[in-house]
Amino acid sequence: MEVELKDGEHLDDLYRNGLRIIQSAHLFRFGMDAVLLSGFAQVKDGGQALDLGTGTGIIPILLSAKTPGRHFTGLEISEASADMAARSVLLNDLSDRIDIVKGDIKEADALFAPASFDTITSNPPYLQGSHGLLNPDLEKAAARHEILCTLEDVVRAAAKLLVPGGHFYMVHRPFRLAEIICVLSQYRLEPKRMRLVYPYVDKEPNMVLIEAVRGGRARMTVEKPLIVYDRPGVYNREITEIYGY
Repeated sequence: MEVELKDGEHLDDLYRNGLRIIQSAHLFRFGMDAVLLSGFAQVKDGGQALDLGTGTGIIPILLSAKTPGRHFTGLEISEASADMAARSVLLNDLSDRIDIVKGDIKEADALFAPASFDTITSNPPYLQGSHGLLNPDLEKAAARHEILCTLEDVVRAAAKLLVPGGHFYMVHRPFRLAEIICVLSQYRLEPKRMRLVYPYVDKEPNMVLIEAVRGGRARMTVEKPLIVYDRPGVYNREITEIYGY
């Protein structure tokens, strides 16, 4: 289905099942972190999944192609981003599998029934107020800094909305890993699987992918490192597989 593009918008090919997504030069664009999270997360056959802070809907759209999940929902506070996400769903003829809901993560438990999702994903803002330069554009700033929601807000919402034994997947920054594990444990989301992402094999990791289970037992697997580039401009084979090139 074709949809109307607004000023500054364009279509990007997702290299997966012919999927495309609407993005805008004026708003925050999805990055590698969202794509890697879509490759790390698992939605079981017939499962219901929720993406907290979905932006332009990249994670639900990719998960609809990569997993056998039955239905996917994206929650987004930005009206402009939620509108683009909804039109991308229409563009890809996925209205029967994906819903986009405009709303605040801090009020997610009022928007959805408790324990109503098998899987929850999130690519939340990484930076606190004191970290880095704040973008003067509020929507772009909120995508990177904890202005509209915090790490705890995201984890609290996930804990309320997951079924017992449900899985929470998140991508974040390694420098906040100790805090992440503490907050997950505080809300009885037991960390079960973790993978560090390195730009090059000899560099420090700049992303962490983490899976937690609501009410899970205390045992975590640390997977082998994920290396992004073999050399400048050349993706590692695993990265190209995740992207679908």
